[in-house]
Amino acid sequence: MASRRKGEKRKTEEVTETKELQHSDAEPSDGSSRKEEMAQKRKKKAKKKYIGAHVSISGGIWKAVESSVAIGGHAFALFLGSQRSWTRPALDPAAAVKFQKACAQHGFNPIHILPHGSYLMNCGSPKEDVFSKSQSMLVDELSRCSALGLSQFNFHPGASIDSSPEKCMEKIAQAINHAHQQTPAVITVLENMSGQGSTVGGQFSELRNIIDRVRDKTRVGVCLDTCHAFAAGYDISPPGGVKNMLDEFDSVVGLHYLRAVHLNDSKGTLGSNLDRHEDIGRGQIGITAFREIVNEPRLDNIPLILETPGRAEVTNRRTAVRIRTQPPFYPDPDQ
Repeated sequence: MASRRKGEKRKTEEVTETKELQHSDAEPSDGSSRKEEMAQKRKKKAKKKYIGAHVSISGGIWKAVESSVAIGGHAFALFLGSQRSWTRPALDPAAAVKFQKACAQHGFNPIHILPHGSYLMNCGSPKEDVFSKSQSMLVDELSRCSALGLSQFNFHPGASIDSSPEKCMEKIAQAINHAHQQTPAVITVLENMSGQGSTVGGQFSELRNIIDRVRDKTRVGVCLDTCHAFAAGYDISPPGGVKNMLDEFDSVVGLHYLRAVHLNDSKGTLGSNLDRHEDIGRGQIGITAFREIVNEPRLDNIPLILETPGRAEVTNRRTAVRIRTQPPFYPDPDQ
C-alpha cells in the first residue's frame, strides 16, 4: 500500500509539472509574456544542475527546444542532421534563426546545449577517404553550431581500426586542429569511450594525449559518459565511486576541461568494454552513482544529458523532472 501511495503521489506531481509546462505556451490575457515568466521560473528551479535529454529534431531543428521544454529539461542534446549520410542539405538560415529565438524564449543558455556528432565520423581512421570525409564533416558540424549560436560540439574521438592507438590519436588531433582553423570559437568536446573494439578515449590518459596535441586548448573539452566510463573500468557504482572517478579525471585530464556528462546506466559489467546503455537504475551501475552525480558540486553548471535507450517522451520527462527536483534520485517503480 505504501508503494502504491508513493506511486500515486509521484503521478500527481507529474500531472502538475505537465500542466505547468503546457500552460507556459498559453498567451496570458493581461498581455504580459507568460513564456518569459515560465523561462525565468525554470531557470530558478534548475539552480546549478542542468539536466535534460537527447531530443529529436524531427519537424525542424527548433523542435528540439520544444521537446526539451516538454520533458522539463534545463539542458538538451541533439543531432544537427541525418546520421545516415555523409552529405547533408545546407542549414536553412530561417531555421537557425527560429532555433535561436526558441532557445532565448525558453531560457536555454548555449553552454547547456550539447550537439552530438554523427556516428559516421572516424577522425582517427587510417583509411584516407574515411579520414578526409570525417575531417570535412567535423568542419561542417562546427559551422552549423556557429550558425545556430551554439558554443560546443560533442563527438566520439575515433577508432584505430588496423593502425596503432598512438597514430589514431595523432590523426584525431590533426582533424580538430584543422577544424579549428576553418571555424570560429566553437569548442570541440571529446567523449570518453567504453574501449569497445579499437576505439580510443576509453582511458583518461588517451583523452589527455589528444588534448596535448590540440593547439588551441581553449577550444577543447571532454564529455564524460557514465556507461562508457564504467565499461572501460572506472567503478562508479559504490559509494564514493563518482568522487573517485572525478578525482582521477582531474589528476589526469583536468576538471577545467569537463564540459558535460551523459547520464547512462550500463548493460555491461565493470570493465566489459560493452557500449550498451541501460535505463538509469536498471543496469550494472545502479542508483548510487546517479544520486552522487546530482549532489556533486563539481558537476554544477554543465549539461547532464540522459541518453536512455528507446525511452518514450513521457518517461524521459519523468526521469528528467525527478532527477532535477528530487535528489537524491530514485527510480520509478511503476515503469
